[in-house]
Amino acid sequence: MTDRPASWRMPTPKQMEKLAAEAARGPTPSAAAPDASLPAEYWDSVLKDPRAGTTATEIRQRRLSDIQRHVLRVTCRRCERIVEIQTADAVRLYGRSAAWRDVAQRLLDNTCQQRTGRHEEDGCWPAFETP
Repeated sequence: MTDRPASWRMPTPKQMEKLAAEAARGPTPSAAAPDASLPAEYWDSVLKDPRAGTTATEIRQRRLSDIQRHVLRVTCRRCERIVEIQTADAVRLYGRSAAWRDVAQRLLDNTCQQRTGRHEEDGCWPAFETP
């Protein structure tokens, strides 16, 4: 017995012949090539998935009156604070036509703890989340 692990063992000549024969036959038909296009059924299922409907970027650019979510959440990437507000309260405070990105920035800036005095570094950096 040797104290080498099994991964160090060389295949037997019979195993090497078998591997060479499999490689000579080519890939199996079920194995798709890396550059092969995906079937149409795959793309249909991806596009029908309800999660594919709205991205965080689209929500960030929407008006408050267009957002169907009950609670809106924004996180600061800098100080990791989380601010949540109900959509109805945001509409009442900022108006139906206010953009969510502007409202979120105001909510973070109103209670920001990261004041340095430099314009580039001042304030919070919003990261929009979906609750």
